[in-house]
Amino acid sequence: MSIPDLSPLWISLKVSIVATMITLAIGTMVAYKMYYFRGKWRSLIEGFLIAPLILPPTVIGFILLILLGKNGILGQMLTQWNLRLVFTWYAAVLAAIVVSFPLMYRAALGAFEQIDSLLLDAARLEGASEISVFWYIALPLAMPGILAGTVLAFARALGEFGATLMLAGNIPGQTQTMPMAIYFAVEAGATQEGWFWTIIVICISLVGITIVNYWKN
Repeated sequence: MSIPDLSPLWISLKVSIVATMITLAIGTMVAYKMYYFRGKWRSLIEGFLIAPLILPPTVIGFILLILLGKNGILGQMLTQWNLRLVFTWYAAVLAAIVVSFPLMYRAALGAFEQIDSLLLDAARLEGASEISVFWYIALPLAMPGILAGTVLAFARALGEFGATLMLAGNIPGQTQTMPMAIYFAVEAGATQEGWFWTIIVICISLVGITIVNYWKN
């Protein structure tokens, strides 16, 4: 079997890396805020934050398409600024962010909840600002859990298919990621090509998990 066009690999890596970086930042900050939040709307907010974890990817893709399509509220705003998101690799990044966010959020929240709150309170009593408490105490202590969440988010972004297909489409060389390449290869009867991309996805995911385990040990 000849080696197929490798553009799905580079597109997948580009989309996954960018999405993971954004998810890491947003997920960690939201988790830290929710760690302290005890309002009556906490359950509802948490339900909204982790909803992409339980909703079918096609449902997420449909909602994003309705919002960001040319007739959608956000889509019309983008059109006024001469911007287009749907059927671009940026749309693939957005879809990956949405579906991977719950994994990052839950991992980061769990990591913050493992911290002894007395340490954080002691730092505040010593005059440390909230920013200093976060950057120099909470974040380093929660780092193993955050790192694990980052790898999970990357793996989820790498394997995203349904929402990406609906929002970004399957455009070879532009938005076709490895999961799409696998699906359409199998649909076309190119089983060997499907295996080629499957093995690459598995290898990349295993490398990420191995790095995390090594780091934690």
